[in-house]
Amino acid sequence: MKVERMILIAFLGNYLINNDVAGLASLIPGNPAAANPVLTAQYGAFAILAMILIALMAWWYFRGAKADLMQGVIFGAVGFLAMVVTAFNTGVSGILVQTGSFAEVGPILPQFFTYLWNPSLPIWQQTTAIFLILWMVPSILTGWYLGRSKSTAPMSSPSSMV
Repeated sequence: MKVERMILIAFLGNYLINNDVAGLASLIPGNPAAANPVLTAQYGAFAILAMILIALMAWWYFRGAKADLMQGVIFGAVGFLAMVVTAFNTGVSGILVQTGSFAEVGPILPQFFTYLWNPSLPIWQQTTAIFLILWMVPSILTGWYLGRSKSTAPMSSPSSMV
């Protein structure tokens, strides 16, 4: 397992999701009157494009590493953690850019935990749960599929070696 490569690919994947996939999904008209903002064509397109991109990133990582179900779980978890770190870094740096003061960052930090999990929202509207699914499902499926296709040939029996 090449951990450094996995982390770099996960951060690149997060960058592409946050900028390019979100940009492409924004071309689809949103529905501000929707009762559930997750069940819109725009959000659905974002989720599908993000899953395709994550599957491509996992395939790229597994080209140079062992692929199986467990490696897919590990890659998905690293990608999800990269997403959390990126969100935290973006929030803190955004406050610093807006205010220019480290003192303003302190009161904002507890709000990050509400961003990660807001108890007043149902689970299907939790951004963190959605991104966990977006990172885990394509990573696990890609690892499983590539590991299945790289199965080794059966070993010969000792009696045939004589």
